[in-house]
Parts: sequence; C-alpha cells; structure tokens
Amino acid sequence: MLPIRARSLVLWFSLVLSLFSSAVMAQDNGWSTFKNRFLMPDGRIIDTANHNVSHTEGQGFGMVLAVFNDDQKTFDQLWQWANTRLYRKEIGLYSWRYDPAAKDKVADANNASDGDTLIAWALLMAGEKWHQPSYTQASDKLQAALIKYTVMDFAGYKVMLPGISGFDQTSSIIVNPSYFIFPAWKAFYQRSHLKVWKELDESATRMLDNMAFGPYRLPTDWVTIQTDGTMTPGSKWPTRFSFDAIRIPLYLAWAHPGSPQLSPFIQFWQKFPREQTPAWVDVMTGSKAGYNLSPGTLAIRDLTMANSGAIDSTLQAKEDYYSSSLHLLSWWAAKGQQ
Repeated sequence: MLPIRARSLVLWFSLVLSLFSSAVMAQDNGWSTFKNRFLMPDGRIIDTANHNVSHTEGQGFGMVLAVFNDDQKTFDQLWQWANTRLYRKEIGLYSWRYDPAAKDKVADANNASDGDTLIAWALLMAGEKWHQPSYTQASDKLQAALIKYTVMDFAGYKVMLPGISGFDQTSSIIVNPSYFIFPAWKAFYQRSHLKVWKELDESATRMLDNMAFGPYRLPTDWVTIQTDGTMTPGSKWPTRFSFDAIRIPLYLAWAHPGSPQLSPFIQFWQKFPREQTPAWVDVMTGSKAGYNLSPGTLAIRDLTMANSGAIDSTLQAKEDYYSSSLHLLSWWAAKGQQ
C-alpha cells in the first residue's frame, strides 16, 4: 500500500491529468467526436443515415474540417482513400459514391462537382496552412478539371453542372444550387485570378434571384433552367426546399455575409420559433415536414440569421453524419474561417 503522501501525489496527478484532458476536449471543436463516429480505419467517412456509404462530399467535408483543426495526419488519410478508391485519372475528377455492401463498390463513375470542389478547396487551404506545394498543385489540377468538364455558359449564366453526365439536356440543364460553394470559388479566384471563378460566383448569385419559387420565394433542391433563362423546380424531384438546398445559405453567408440573397431564407425561418422550424417545406404547396431542423441545419439557420452565438461545436449524442458535418462547418463559418 502506498504511503499517504504518495497516494496524495497520485490523486493530485490524476486530477491534473483529468483537468488537462477536459481542457483539450473543450478546445477540440467537436473534431474528435466526428472522427470517432464517422471516420473508418481505412480513411473513409461514412454516411450513417445512408447505409454507411461514402462519397466525395463526405471526404471533402472531412478534409476541410481536418485543415481547420490542424490535423494533417487525418487529412492525408482522407485524401489517400479518395485517391485510391474514387479518383479517375483520365479526367482528373472523382467518382461520387462508394458502397461497401455492393459487389461493384463504385457502380456509378459519374462525379459530383460539389465533392470535387470541396476536395480542391481543402487541398488549397492545406497547401497554404502546412506549406506543402504538392497539395496546392493537386488543388490547381482538380480546379482545372472542374472547369474543363463541368463549367459551361448557358442562358446568359456561367454554370457549374452537378456532374459530367446527365445534367445537360441540350435544350435545358439541371442544376443543384447547393453545389454553389461560394467560399471555395472565392478562394480559387484569390489563388488563380481566373475570372471563371468570379463569373460562377456572380452568375450563381443572379440565379438565386430567379429561383424564388412559390409563396415563400425559396429555391428547390434541384432546378431546371431553359435556354431562355426560365427556371422551374426540377421535375424528377420533390418541389422542396430541403436537405440539399439548406446548404445554400450556409455557403452564401460564409462567403458573402449580409448578402441580399439571404433574405428569403431569413423571412421563411422568422415565421417559426427557433427550435420548432420544420426541416423542409414544399415550395409549391406549402406543406411542411412533420419534424424539425436537425442540430446541423439549425446551426445553418442561426448562421444565416446572425445568431452565431447559439452555435457551439458540441455534437449531440445521436447526431448523424450529415447533421454533424453541417453543424461543425457552420461553427467554423460563424468564426469567419476562410
């Protein structure tokens, strides 16, 4: 048995260690919790609400958060997995989805321009933060591929299609406005000074003005644009401002705080008490979800409505991958992270 003095020292050391650990966790910004829940040993982020599939969106979200949290080891792990499993060397972009339960784990080789954009943005920030030219060069290469394969002029706009295949219908195109990742485009322009990034930003802002559907004047998750510039909700999807479109005000408020294009979102959300805000609304019929915003989408509401003080980085016990990603990204956006 230890002498009393020795036992006191052990207790004192344990207390100090406990306090130190608590302080570290308090400064962790939810990142350890995120990794513990969603990062697999092989380096992929799993979508826990979607049969644990992985996709470039998740890898991109994870890489962005790894940079913000100064975690180069995890960043490299995430990027390496995407390069090994999803990268298409012939075009320089990534297949969008990986299903570990399927025989053909990458059944659809099409890319998703939001995932590619997030990865390119993360690489650019990583190169600057950790002084690694290889990251910056990889970002430049990925940006060039995005421009070559997904950016086009249509109906007076500079448009980034959601993917290489399936969205250009010749007489019309389909866009997903939640793929307008304004802070990434802003960073790309600051890096390269290529006017295409500024034109995408300006065109997307103008497009949002014409995606004011229904009595609430909100955009839908998917939008069809005709050659004359007419915009309608995408016919193959529900006419909802929902889980995709909720990202529009996140990216817009992040890159352009105070933008007039935030007004429709603010006006809609002002109609509801903060914690009783429906998760989606059908912009044409006015019908609403029978459940409320998740913690992550509630954080977007707070960011948009200049209520950033209500956003913390503590992930809730049952918060899934998508909510957790939006939750932490909103927290960093509220801090002005670029």
